[in-house]
Amino acid sequence: MVRVTEDVFGIAVNPMSQKSEHIRRFTLTSEKGMSVAVLTLGAIVQSIKVPDHNGKLEDICLGYDDVAGYYRNQKCYFGAIVGRVANRVARGQFKMCGKDIHLSRNFKDRYHLHGGYVGFDSVIWDVVGIHKDGVTMQHISPDGHEGYPGEVTVNINFSLNDAGCFGMRIEARAKATTCINIANHAYFNLAGHGTGKDTLMQHMIMIKASKLVDTDQEQIPTGKLMPLRNTPYDFSTLTNLGKRINQVSRCPICGFDNSYCTDVDPNQVKLVARAVHPCSGRYMEVHTNQPALHLYTANNLPDEERGDVENIGKEGSHYVKHGSFCMETQKYPDAMNNPEFPSIMLNPGQLYDHQVVYRFGACPKRI
Repeated sequence: MVRVTEDVFGIAVNPMSQKSEHIRRFTLTSEKGMSVAVLTLGAIVQSIKVPDHNGKLEDICLGYDDVAGYYRNQKCYFGAIVGRVANRVARGQFKMCGKDIHLSRNFKDRYHLHGGYVGFDSVIWDVVGIHKDGVTMQHISPDGHEGYPGEVTVNINFSLNDAGCFGMRIEARAKATTCINIANHAYFNLAGHGTGKDTLMQHMIMIKASKLVDTDQEQIPTGKLMPLRNTPYDFSTLTNLGKRINQVSRCPICGFDNSYCTDVDPNQVKLVARAVHPCSGRYMEVHTNQPALHLYTANNLPDEERGDVENIGKEGSHYVKHGSFCMETQKYPDAMNNPEFPSIMLNPGQLYDHQVVYRFGACPKRI
């Protein structure tokens, strides 16, 4: 039995209406004590509390205690829904139906990132349903917003069950042909959101993929898929993440920021990844119907050892470079400029259906 409660998290100005609105927080709590909190601001996952092998609850999702924290660190996209198109769009432009489409170039005026200046992460979502196991939020993105054609209606159902499964079902319909590739940008550390780099390096990771999307030095896809076998990017079996980060530390990215090709059937939700923190016993499985999983190891968070400005999160925690990871289910990045990639075009009458389930638990003993 899941309990759904609501409180007011704060007040913010909705960039779509320019009016102040209450930010509502919905907390889903299972009988076993696991809980997930989601906000109407950016449809953000603000907290995920999971017991370890001794039953001790810990919040394993990075975030902030107030609205101001999210605004100060908006470019990190902590826990937010990103879109219309997640990841990068080369030069902020593409061709569609014979027309040149020009998007906002919100990353250093070079390319389009995560939906633009006012993406799905920045708006205040409407609550259209409160259910026995969760909540449904909606955002209507107007025609032309950030350069995208066609009005789009997006619904996200957040749910939790007593088996430790936190689900998101993202559905979208468009009034005119457009592009859709939505993702959630939650940052995780299974030892605890504020435990930092040392505990992240203890994590074990598995990703069911034999290829990833090859990119240039600006992380724009080249159009090629890179085989993973016998490379530091291969997580086909459970592998220590810290060891692999050290192996790629001299690469331009200095960590992982890569889209793995899971290539699952869009009509089936299947296991594509697993993360384990051996010391606490906590684990996370990722099940989805999306063809890619983007692994990001917080490479752009502050490197305090080199004197970067601190990023202070919940409970005064320091969020640092390589202190957390993201596993974002999505389609291939920049697919509109790479016709050989799975299409992200959405036509009127079609349904965009993105399903992802994060299953959490704890092993009874150390792995």
